[in-house]
Amino acid sequence: MTLTRHSTTESTCRVLFRPREWALLTQPRAVVGFVVTLVAVDALLAIAGVWTTALRSAELLTATAIVMSGAICVEAMRRLGLPQGMVRDLLGTWWIPVVLLLPPVYSLIVPIPLYLLMQYRIQRAVVFRRVFSAAVVALAGFSSSTVFHALIPGPIILLDGVTGAAGKSALISGEGIGAAILCAVLFTVCNTVLITGAIRMSVPEEPRRTTVWDSESLLLDAVEVCVGLIVSLLCALSLFLLLVALPPVLLLQRSLLFQQLQTAARTDPKTGLLNAVAWERVAKTELTRALRTGCPLAVLIIDIDHFKKVNDTHGHLVGDQVLLNVATMLSQQLRPYDVIGRFGGEEFVVLLPGADMAEACRTAERLRTQVGRMAQPINDITITVTVSIGVALLRVHGRDLLELMAAADLALYRAKDSGRDRVCLPVATTAGVPVRSVTDPPTDSRGS
Repeated sequence: MTLTRHSTTESTCRVLFRPREWALLTQPRAVVGFVVTLVAVDALLAIAGVWTTALRSAELLTATAIVMSGAICVEAMRRLGLPQGMVRDLLGTWWIPVVLLLPPVYSLIVPIPLYLLMQYRIQRAVVFRRVFSAAVVALAGFSSSTVFHALIPGPIILLDGVTGAAGKSALISGEGIGAAILCAVLFTVCNTVLITGAIRMSVPEEPRRTTVWDSESLLLDAVEVCVGLIVSLLCALSLFLLLVALPPVLLLQRSLLFQQLQTAARTDPKTGLLNAVAWERVAKTELTRALRTGCPLAVLIIDIDHFKKVNDTHGHLVGDQVLLNVATMLSQQLRPYDVIGRFGGEEFVVLLPGADMAEACRTAERLRTQVGRMAQPINDITITVTVSIGVALLRVHGRDLLELMAAADLALYRAKDSGRDRVCLPVATTAGVPVRSVTDPPTDSRGS
């Protein structure tokens, strides 16, 4: 698992000699302390490990072969490209062999060249995030490797295994394989817990299910463990078998990254919601189903009030965090089958399948109330915002998505003209004459 965000060399150089502008120091104090402590512990363990571990040619050769295999995977990632944000990769396939085959000190050192390669060959991530990712892998690997070598004290790799001489690795046994599975799982759990801890400290309101604990992430962790164990067993037999393991690992990694790139193409990078194009595609499908079955359906357009003032007063980075917090709150208040997306700027759009007039107004009012009550502590300040919401109903205000969006947008303008922080319905038309729906209240809808 890798945490990446785009950065530029120019901006990095500009802030290099301005400590107050370092990205790490803009994080909460708990995050700063956590990252600094983690890196310091890794550095001390590495120094002590290099001082106390005897170097062996077979182990150095094995480490070199694993690093080269990982480097090939990194180059393959560069050719395909990476989405922004949290990226899942299969580099654990190469961390696990290091954990099981080599002394613990190698787990602290091997991640360094591969993460440097990722930083300079794939994309320039924020430096402290890249360092943190490497430190997490190193500490999780060191801990797991220490446990494994305590359980299995025998020779793990054949000192002359490259030449095919007779011998047997302690890994190729029932006890060795059992310990390997245990420690591979331990490595994955440690890695996940450390990353999750940093995320929770950085963004306390982030739901656990949206980070690393969902079913898809757990499945990917299981695949990574299995493939890593297979590669470890092959390496224990002969390093030449890495040539057999590398192509399927590359194919699996390519498939994984391609899926993430497809998801990124549908997702708004600032909020994690569907982007306008993807939302419209899903909304048209739901609209067609509602027209065919006769079910009700509603569309909401939600706009953050005076959002430009937030950007002008506190800066665009704070504005982006407010945008993310509002998006998260809206998502949490909706049903699993409701469809929410970012419409553009500070606007969101929501499709409510099966919602009639009363249900749509109740949902809109709940969203308005919950956002208004939300206090957002960001960089030692607390920000509160309100939203205005326009509501449009299928068959009442239109029969296709364009008509519904236009009606909801008109209702949103009514809400803003009426003083903001409210829910409004549009004016329906019949034969070109403006009339109100019998269920459309003559005033703004509050507490409907």
